[in-house]
Amino acid sequence: MRRRGVPHDAAAAVLERFTDAGLIDDATFARAWVESRHYSRGLSRRSLSAELRQRGVGSDDISEAIGTLPPEQEAATARRLVEQKMAHTRGQAPEVRARRAAGLLARKGYPPGLAFRLIREALEQEGSPEALGFDPDADFDAVGDIDQE
Repeated sequence: MRRRGVPHDAAAAVLERFTDAGLIDDATFARAWVESRHYSRGLSRRSLSAELRQRGVGSDDISEAIGTLPPEQEAATARRLVEQKMAHTRGQAPEVRARRAAGLLARKGYPPGLAFRLIREALEQEGSPEALGFDPDADFDAVGDIDQE
């Protein structure tokens, strides 16, 4: 409203009325954002927190909203993303598939330890003999070394 030249007192009155009517509620917005973005885009708790901070949501509302997403659900979503990436890259070298899956999870904000564990499990489930020799320290020496999708 400031950019449109609305006087401060008028803007404050409008915002107060909207808040009283329940039209402006950061906590509700944050919970809806977390649910929507996690389930539709597979974003991690860390990425969701960053997005909410960028949108001006307060720390308490962010913590409450992120708390509605259990760590087990976050891990299950990461596992689903790895399975999808592995299916799309079938036939390529295991190292390439692993880097691409790791890159996908990194872009969505998942921690490297979780990513490496899930990738190793996926390769082992496929019976890929290279999975047993999969070394996250050797195969992923830097985030910048990860292939793009």
